Amino acid sequence: MGDISCSNGISSANGVNGKSHSSLNGYRKSCWYEEEIEENLRWCFALNSILHTGASRYQDIALLDTKPFGKALVIDGKLQSAEVDEFIYHESLVHPAFLHHSSPKTVFIMGGGEGSTAREILRHKTVEKVVMCDIDEEVVNFCKAYLVVNREAFCDPRLEVIINDARAELENGKECYDVIIGDLADPIEGGPCYKLYTKSFYEHTVKPRLNQGGIFITQAGPAGIFSHTEVFSCIYNTLRQVFKYVVPFSAHIPSYADTWGWVMASDSPFMLSADELDTRIKQRIKGENRYLDGKTFSSASTLSKAVRKSLDSETHVYTEGAARFIYGHGSVHKQNQAKLIRNGLMEEAPTKSTK
Repeated sequence: MGDISCSNGISSANGVNGKSHSSLNGYRKSCWYEEEIEENLRWCFALNSILHTGASRYQDIALLDTKPFGKALVIDGKLQSAEVDEFIYHESLVHPAFLHHSSPKTVFIMGGGEGSTAREILRHKTVEKVVMCDIDEEVVNFCKAYLVVNREAFCDPRLEVIINDARAELENGKECYDVIIGDLADPIEGGPCYKLYTKSFYEHTVKPRLNQGGIFITQAGPAGIFSHTEVFSCIYNTLRQVFKYVVPFSAHIPSYADTWGWVMASDSPFMLSADELDTRIKQRIKGENRYLDGKTFSSASTLSKAVRKSLDSETHVYTEGAARFIYGHGSVHKQNQAKLIRNGLMEEAPTKSTK
């Protein structure tokens, strides 16, 4: 659950003889973003300001200027990406599948309204067409307007943006793709996306829309030593029921306060060595990756003993009737907005006239 709170920065504790001692920092105005990761665990960081808030028929949206992570996009109270480390997530989501494919030309992105996934895909010289299908037009327009780093991608003629449910678009369409990417919101109870992590969806909707040798890759939620059992392990096991070759991998993302997971799947084997991946990176990708190279992927796909053992023994298959969810759901609460405006951290929205 995401929340924004303001405090004066004064903490106190009972000292000798029960006297209260204020903190050495003294009086300090501050504003914090807080997200509940588990029932007894919260993650918070200080804000410089709230740049924008909005809401669509599907989700609450906020763009925060954070002190440790720069600009951060928050949807339904869950941090989606942060300026300083989003490259870890998006390079991991995109490049392994594209590098393992012999010549990826056509791509379908499920979700991805932020534009960062499209940005990384469009760096590949072989790519001719990218279809980005996001259900929420408000999120797409919001990110076009406020995420300057992705404006060039949104203007690329190879990118086609479709506002629709990704499942309906794939089921009703006839086109097949070399790579399909699941850049979806986390499977949260009551959220719009959990049905797009099910065995029936992978088997009857995704797989038939892959070309021969095609690859599917999806973000798969927290993959830490304790958190991987939320959804990562069962997404991996579910894809094993549908595809012949399935590779789970993970990376630490500082702004998520956890290790994050992805799963790549295909009916063609993944055979490239670290050196071969590096050769393809040099040949195919414009510019230099900040995070991913051959050795990094080899390391990322070598999971810890505990996680490997857990994944090997996982029996749960993700279905609509037996879904798993990551913890938490919420929105940026509005009760503190008056404080934020008074503190100069948020601009007061203009009053709209009603007819």
